[in-house]
Amino acid sequence: MLGTENSILEHGLQNLALIALSVIFTPIDSFILFWSVVLGYAFHSKVEDRRAAARRTPSFEQKTILVTGVGMTKGLALARLFYEAGHEVIGADFEPHGAKVCGRVSRSLKRFVPLRKPDPKRGSAPYVQGLLDVVNEEMVDLWVSCSGVASAVEDGEAKEIIEKRTSCKAIQFDVQTTQTLHEKHTFIERTRGIGLTVPETHEISSRAALDSALRNAPLGRQYIMKTIGMDDANRGDMTLLPKSTQEETSKHLSKMRISEESAWILQQYIKGREFCTHALVIKGQVKAFVACPSAELLMHYETLPAESRLSQAMLNFTKTYAAAGGPSFTGHLSFDFLVENEELGNLNNDPDAQLTLYPIECNPRAHTAVALFNDTTAMADAYLSILVEHPAASSYADTTANGTSHEYIVAPKHPDFRYYWAGHDLINLVLLPLLSLITLRRDSSIATVAKGLDSFADRVLFWRDGTYELWDPLPWWWLYHVYWPQQFLFCFLAGKKWSRVNVSTCKMFEC
Repeated sequence: MLGTENSILEHGLQNLALIALSVIFTPIDSFILFWSVVLGYAFHSKVEDRRAAARRTPSFEQKTILVTGVGMTKGLALARLFYEAGHEVIGADFEPHGAKVCGRVSRSLKRFVPLRKPDPKRGSAPYVQGLLDVVNEEMVDLWVSCSGVASAVEDGEAKEIIEKRTSCKAIQFDVQTTQTLHEKHTFIERTRGIGLTVPETHEISSRAALDSALRNAPLGRQYIMKTIGMDDANRGDMTLLPKSTQEETSKHLSKMRISEESAWILQQYIKGREFCTHALVIKGQVKAFVACPSAELLMHYETLPAESRLSQAMLNFTKTYAAAGGPSFTGHLSFDFLVENEELGNLNNDPDAQLTLYPIECNPRAHTAVALFNDTTAMADAYLSILVEHPAASSYADTTANGTSHEYIVAPKHPDFRYYWAGHDLINLVLLPLLSLITLRRDSSIATVAKGLDSFADRVLFWRDGTYELWDPLPWWWLYHVYWPQQFLFCFLAGKKWSRVNVSTCKMFEC
């Protein structure tokens, strides 16, 4: 009991410390906000110039776009792109525990609408009805779903209802497709069925099945256990199985709750680098694509060169997958891949070297990597190509006028831009190493602090913050001085424990 009380106290102090940190940095961040606003009005924004130029184009047709998930970087980035392209943007998102999301204060929005989150008690009906109401009230032409993992299936339900009852089109997969791609085991099965390479994968719903799979594994092969459902506590567990001894393996597995109701997958461990992709797919065709290096908690984004063999291989995989879905396959499609280190090394020395992609997960929703498309206004036309009557549709047609094959896939306009989140890096690269040094932890050193400071300075000077824009700075300020303090205050008052947060997606990982 004492241990539990100490744990709650530690987490409470953690929340209070982060709220205090927000207060401490409020003056300097407010100073940055003030001068951003002043400079934005003193020197006319290029974004406003491009918006005005787009609206003067003779073929321009203004559309009303609903973007959900504007509290996250991905939703906010797309809302800004549609605004820059001259359209009217309605933003919407959940506001958990009353915490006001940063996207609600963006200049890119005509209006913000808070949404009711699906839950086991009320189901998805209030959420879907809320979306339907917005579509009808604002006469929305296109709904771009950028919601998170918690409402993935419900977004599929909303798509089917909205497209059935209104003329609005949705960038969202239907329920069945979303469920299939969202669950790791069904995604692997579908991928194998398409004829694409997959790592060895077993669905595990009993200890006996797990023991059998490990016992019959090829000599030297190792595996990772992943939960099929959402489980923040076990999400980061990358323990390799089997362990060095049978006793160690049994001891580790005894901690896992494995049953028909709580199933897992056992997946082949690939020793290599991880990459992720983001693609816009409309009617079975890839309209926009980007690939980048990945990590278990990805907080830094760099574009892989579009012409590289690695990026082209992931694009071809995505195109094959999209084509297999047929003309009804429309939505955001993101894959996580592993590539063996040996193969990556060979690519640098031999242009004909074999390259095998191992897909380990699929996200049938927008990925934060969409931030790499900042300033790429062609993305707006790529989305609007779903509207048959829109002029952009002709630019993304399947064939040209003479019947020859035509394909245009949007890539980031500025592939050299790299993205980070200042709040995340300030804590991880500067404050935590300093705290470790002050408290004389064994793993601390002046060299570690200096390295962290150097990395942080490099990011501030040469990278771009994923939320900040000179012409639209308030969401950046709001994220750190309104949204997160409200979340931390709720956790403190409710005694809620968390292990880490993802600043870009506003997700807290419970523990």
